[in-house]
Amino acid sequence: MDYGTAGSIFTVVVFVCFIGIVWWAYSSRTKARFDEAQNLVFDDEPTQPSEKKERESSINE
Repeated sequence: MDYGTAGSIFTVVVFVCFIGIVWWAYSSRTKARFDEAQNLVFDDEPTQPSEKKERESSINE
């Protein structure tokens, strides 16, 4: 087997893997997980406005 044949086989294998990953990413089974994951960034936001109000009320008392 020469380098041309090996390169062609490698290209086909990588292309099949790419198509598999794209198919998996856009399948309807994973949509719910991806929708949940896209909002994870906003789940751990600090509650600074309420903490600021509590500090201000304790200072004014």
